Amino acid sequence: MKKGYIYILTNKYNTVFYTGVTSNLQERIHEHKTDVGSEFTRRHKIKKLIWFDEYPTIRDAIDAEKKIKKWKRHWKEEMIEELNPDYRDLYEEIL
Repeated sequence: MKKGYIYILTNKYNTVFYTGVTSNLQERIHEHKTDVGSEFTRRHKIKKLIWFDEYPTIRDAIDAEKKIKKWKRHWKEEMIEELNPDYRDLYEEIL
């Protein structure tokens, strides 16, 4: 069974968050960065990977993503800042 990943992207000013799930993190983030991702990320210029987590299966990742999408923004900010307090783009780290 494939591993799964949850990720959070933001825009240049860290004002809009996008939470997604995938079985291929490198490929999916590349799609967002080249505007082949979702319409929402294209419209809001969301290209910066600021948080991600790996799960044993894609089903586990989907279940966790559903929970995170319901969180309040400040809960997401706390989670992001534990891993990435400067909101730097983590894309190079997954290549």
